[in-house]
Amino acid sequence: MAMGITSKNHDKASRGIPRLGYDMVARPDFRTEASADLPETRTLARGRKRIGLAIALFSVGFAVIGGKLLMLGAGSLTAPTQVASAPRPMVTEGRVTRPNVVDRNGEVMAIDIMTASLYADIKDIQNREEAVQALRRVLPHLNEKTLRRRLSKAGGNVRLMRELTPRQEYAVHNLGLPGINFEKEFKRVYPNGTMAGHVLGYVNANNEGVAGIEYHIDHGDLLAQEQVAVSVDMRVQHVLRDELAQAMSTFSAKAAVGVVMDVTTGEVIGMSSLPDFDPNDPMASEDNARFSRATLGVYEMGSTFKAFSVAASLDSGLVQLGDRFDARKPLKVAGGFSIRDFHAQKRELSVSEVFMHSSNIGTAKMVMELGRDRHRSFLSSLGLLERPDIELPERGKPLLPARWTDLSTMTISYGHGISVTPLQMTAAGAAIVNGGFKVSPTFVRQDGDLKERKRVMSAQTSKSMRKLMRLVVAEGTGRRADVAGYPVIGKTGTAEKAVGGGYSRKALLTSFLSAFPADNPRYAMLVMLDEPQGTKATYNFATAGWNAAPLTGRIVRRIAPMLGLKPEGNWQSPLQSVSYTQR
Repeated sequence: MAMGITSKNHDKASRGIPRLGYDMVARPDFRTEASADLPETRTLARGRKRIGLAIALFSVGFAVIGGKLLMLGAGSLTAPTQVASAPRPMVTEGRVTRPNVVDRNGEVMAIDIMTASLYADIKDIQNREEAVQALRRVLPHLNEKTLRRRLSKAGGNVRLMRELTPRQEYAVHNLGLPGINFEKEFKRVYPNGTMAGHVLGYVNANNEGVAGIEYHIDHGDLLAQEQVAVSVDMRVQHVLRDELAQAMSTFSAKAAVGVVMDVTTGEVIGMSSLPDFDPNDPMASEDNARFSRATLGVYEMGSTFKAFSVAASLDSGLVQLGDRFDARKPLKVAGGFSIRDFHAQKRELSVSEVFMHSSNIGTAKMVMELGRDRHRSFLSSLGLLERPDIELPERGKPLLPARWTDLSTMTISYGHGISVTPLQMTAAGAAIVNGGFKVSPTFVRQDGDLKERKRVMSAQTSKSMRKLMRLVVAEGTGRRADVAGYPVIGKTGTAEKAVGGGYSRKALLTSFLSAFPADNPRYAMLVMLDEPQGTKATYNFATAGWNAAPLTGRIVRRIAPMLGLKPEGNWQSPLQSVSYTQR
């Protein structure tokens, strides 16, 4: 509450003692004639003037700052003003901003982050040699001659370095070199490193996709999206790569491949090709590592191909499960060529026995009952004779015989004379076990209802093939693939690699085409080892039954629970790994 002037105050004023109270400020003209000439009063007047001057100066200062802020705000819509005494941050559209890539569960697989690139505005460089030496002090890895040459160019902006770390950017900033600027750019980062390199692909220096899903983002009109969800499950991907790497080391193999696929949707749940590369720095790896053996490499897959030949024969109705084929001696064909069995039984074999014992002779005779045209048409319906239509640019084209003769039909029946990709094999295997519907592989997560599916074989044929494939695992060459609680079905394949116009018995390509669980398959899988070597534990055998089959079991044991599959019967913990030497 305001105070009035009391008589006591008047007494003090009359005695020459000024009172600086509320009333003095409220009524500045209040003074007595006696106090006007006192020293204290003159000091007070000078103080008031100084305060007023300070207030005026502060007001002007704030006005200038406010105006500057308004100018900067308006300038953000146009080109920024150069500050010659220090580097300036800039945002450029020189590099493409990309959507995040996530796995089917939302885990980030690829993301853009903002980084700084170092530029020099040549016209503003005052002392080139000083700039060279100063920059070399904080960025010693820069080549001095190259740096001096770039700073000696005539006019314009010159990029000196890309993707500075925050520490490097801070150090350069503190140099305060005129003409040395920063430009903000986007950098693609892959948090999981090598884990899914062949699925993701990589980008170039301008953040443009040049391989894998990254290529698909650019060429599939997906750049405007905030997020792209792929079909891969990173949990499965980790297990797949881990087990392939272990098998590759155990058997001293040159390479290893694995593909896991949903048999209904064709979604690739996991895919690994070893050796692989880190998409964060793809050029640090050799070309061999960047080559996707799963989708681009084509191979003669050997006896796994018998699954398609037997299915074609059964589906035609010309061959029945109870039919028998003479496999007592090699099958001689034109040109002195003979077809032999690796696991020779030297007797007549039923269709079930032909498949279980992987008889080349029996399979060749079976497809000749079918006829080469029907056999070829069936393989085509599975997508095995054409380049697959997938999102990745790495798509291998099958190698087919120049002339599809009877001899071609017989050798192709057991996987020789035709080369396809592991991805194609997996998709064809999925059709064999899913009730008979064609599967189109995809690397993009599928949501919603399935499109109308094309039937490529009868449901009965698919059911018969599941029984035959279970027989291989229960009693045949694939016994080491079985997993307690998650029964596996499949077919082994051991192919001699083509070397110098012939085939080498020492250079093998082993594979196992499988599906699980056996009664109602949800996932198909193919694993492949390139030139595995026998070990003491495998009694020096290097065939698929000793390496690819147990590798399949080890993977299934670990990923089946992750995929939500409930164990049945005599289940065992996934911690109890399948041995490469079990039965």
